[in-house]
Amino acid sequence: MSDEFDRLVAEFDRFQSRLRRVDDQFAGIAQMQEELSALEAIATSPDRSVTVVAGPGGSIKDIQVTDAALRRGGAELSGILMATLHQAVAESARQQAVLVDQHTGNSMQLTEQVLETQAELLGTDVEELRAAMERGAPAPQRSVEEEQHEDYSERELLADPAEKTPPPPPPPSSAGSAGDDFLKNLFDDEDHR
Repeated sequence: MSDEFDRLVAEFDRFQSRLRRVDDQFAGIAQMQEELSALEAIATSPDRSVTVVAGPGGSIKDIQVTDAALRRGGAELSGILMATLHQAVAESARQQAVLVDQHTGNSMQLTEQVLETQAELLGTDVEELRAAMERGAPAPQRSVEEEQHEDYSERELLADPAEKTPPPPPPPSSAGSAGDDFLKNLFDDEDHR
């Protein structure tokens, strides 16, 4: 009986230890969420005419444009804005990855994944990005000239512009959605019981 009791006490102690670990992890997650929500990454264009503040998840918190930037042509200003936006959002993603790795003990190696992806997209290597992070310097970026390209947002790429006809409207639906049918049948079934 004493051996059985000792075994149960030991099992209970292990269970309590696991509960404490879970409580510690949840406390760490709450702290991580606070830090993530307060995160800000600031990027400034090389000529200092555009500044962008990015928050968690790639949200843009602020954009500041100088009068000198407004005197540029639309395409040039657009290119500078996009390059600076990309830089701020990329820095925000790197900061988020570092925070998550700090709170999870680097078990997910999220920072490495983000650095590898960004290196591939920016045409640079992971070591250069890592060095820029450690210096607190902005990550290397493609030049504005590389980023400027023709705007296709208002065009059909594969269609002939002369043959532009609007698509036919969808046929009117006489039946309700599957969700509506379910709710109607739900109440009908209750009435027949």
